Amino acid sequence: MSAYEAKKLEMELKQFIARNFEKPANCRNLDQIQFYVKELCSKIEELDKRFSHVPDFAYTLLAQYNARQNALLHVEFKTSYQ
Repeated sequence: MSAYEAKKLEMELKQFIARNFEKPANCRNLDQIQFYVKELCSKIEELDKRFSHVPDFAYTLLAQYNARQNALLHVEFKTSYQ
């Protein structure tokens, strides 16, 4: 994959995410985060199969969603067992 194609793919993915996803810090619902994680994983898998290339920021965003999910789970856990 050429540098131009990689950059084009990255821009298209960023546009898709901006239109369809909410930032991890703005998510307040576990179901919402789980949906975003599932969708992002499927998008990463699709890009890997079609182009054998996934922009690094996709994995970074996935890690941010997972961190937010873990934080919400921790709060819910503490609330349940107090």
